[in-house]
This record gives sequence, C-alpha cells and structure tokens, in this order.
Amino acid sequence: MATDLAAVRAFVAVATAGGFREGSKSTGLSASSLSGAVKRLEHQLGVRLLNRTTRSVRMTEAGADLLVRLRAALTDMEAALDRANDHRDTPSGTLRLNVPVNVARLLLPRLLPGFMKVHPGVQVEVIAEHGVVDILAAGCDAGIRYDERLTKTMISVPIGPGRQRFATAAAPSYLAERGRPDHPRDLLDHACLPARLRDGALIPWDFEREGEVMRIEPAGPLATDVTAIDLALSAALDGCGIIHLFEEWLRPALDSGMLEPVLEPWWQGFDGPVLFYQGRDHVPAPLRAFVAYVQEHRW
Repeated sequence: MATDLAAVRAFVAVATAGGFREGSKSTGLSASSLSGAVKRLEHQLGVRLLNRTTRSVRMTEAGADLLVRLRAALTDMEAALDRANDHRDTPSGTLRLNVPVNVARLLLPRLLPGFMKVHPGVQVEVIAEHGVVDILAAGCDAGIRYDERLTKTMISVPIGPGRQRFATAAAPSYLAERGRPDHPRDLLDHACLPARLRDGALIPWDFEREGEVMRIEPAGPLATDVTAIDLALSAALDGCGIIHLFEEWLRPALDSGMLEPVLEPWWQGFDGPVLFYQGRDHVPAPLRAFVAYVQEHRW
C-alpha cells in the first residue's frame, strides 16, 4: 500500500493540535485541506481515525494508537533527513520553541535576530504559553522555563541572564494618593495588580530581605491572565495600583520615571531561565546551532 505522507502529516497535526482549525495554525494549511487529507487516509486504511462533531474533534481508539506509532516513525524520519543536513555548510530547517510569555517578550528579542542573521537557513517558530508542557507532544524541539524539574532524559542549558529579579512599582500619582508601603505586609492595604494562572489561581508575590522571606497574596481592582500582563502594566502606568513583575519588563518605565520603585530592598532574585530539550543520540541541526549560539551569547 502506497503511503500518503501528506495525509499522514495532516492527521498528526490535527490530532496533536486537537482540531482542524488548530492544526491549520501549526501547518499553514487550510482546515478544509487538512480535513480532506485525513479523509483520504481514513479511506485508504479503511478505519475511522477521528470522531468529528460541530464543536469538537476527538480521536478514536484506532486514531490514538496510530498517533503514537506515527510520532515515533516521524521522529526517526526527521532524524534521518537531518543527518543529511549535517553535510551542509550551514544548518537549515525549522526550530520550534515553546516558551513563557516573558521569555518571548524579554529574552528572545535579544537572541533571535542575531541567531537568524548567522543562520539564515533556519526558520524559527515560537509558541508562547505559561504552563509546563511536554515539548515533544506539543511538536516543539525545545522549551525555555524557569526552575523546572526536568526528566532525566532532558538536557538543560542556561540561557540569557544568570540572575534576575522581580520588581515592585507604582505610578507617582498612585503613591501620592495612597502612600508608599514600607513593608511587604503593607501591600494588603493597597490596590495590587496581580496575575492569574490559567486555572484561575492568583500568583503570589514573594519578597526577601536579609534572609527573611515573605509571600503576599495580592488583591486589587484588576487581575489578568499571565498572557495579558501588558494590560496590568498599562493600568499601573495609569495609577490604578501596584504591579510586581520581572525587573526587565518594568525597567523602561522605571528609568523614565513613569513608575517608581516600591520596596526595592525586598526585591527577590532568582536564577535565570534554561533551554531544555530531549536528550537523544541525534539533535536536529537547527536546534544544535541554537544551543551553540545561546552558549556564546549568555549575559
């Protein structure tokens, strides 16, 4: 039986993404094209792989079993093709990175432009989300996270700054009206602008000074999803409350005077992020080039 590789890839994309529209975003193909390709594969195999309704797409038992087998086969095929890439003077192909929003906003702009100039044959795709993910299941080559417990099969490489801090700040107008907190516990009497995780839980604010550590559960007029932190920053600039965020994110506003530092002696430092990827015998050439680049350009 001749293998329709286009249909196979379409099925893997749709099954992994959880739908035709979602699969369209990751492949660049239209949802109707993906649907037609999956139907061809089902007809060729003589078995239904996906159960489709107007609201959802779910794999059948046969589809789930096939997906597991195809992922392994496609990984082997991509590795074989990438071995040929090793004979090129410069790497080519796609590098897919899964990163938190702050990394996409603060770290990658300092790395990717230079990397892409050095390696013009590599196309970089970035998926920004906060939670820890299975990078292989997400179809990514590597991820970037902070202080995460990685499995023994994962290789981690420090990337970007070795140390960072969380900064707390507010607009001069807010501080003139509400006063300046002298201790983290004073924040409980202030309007704070916290962030929420996708499950709805508020992210606590941690502070540290001379060995004393305090955790505050902030509350205030606005709480944003972690992917919408810029909205909280805008509210802070307009004098709506106190914000607690990566120092690099607030630094332009602090330097311009649009925000003033609050509780600076209590700002807590933490280790910078790491790039992690599956430890396997053959690392794809684009990823190998990126690892080498970040090791040379850490700050």
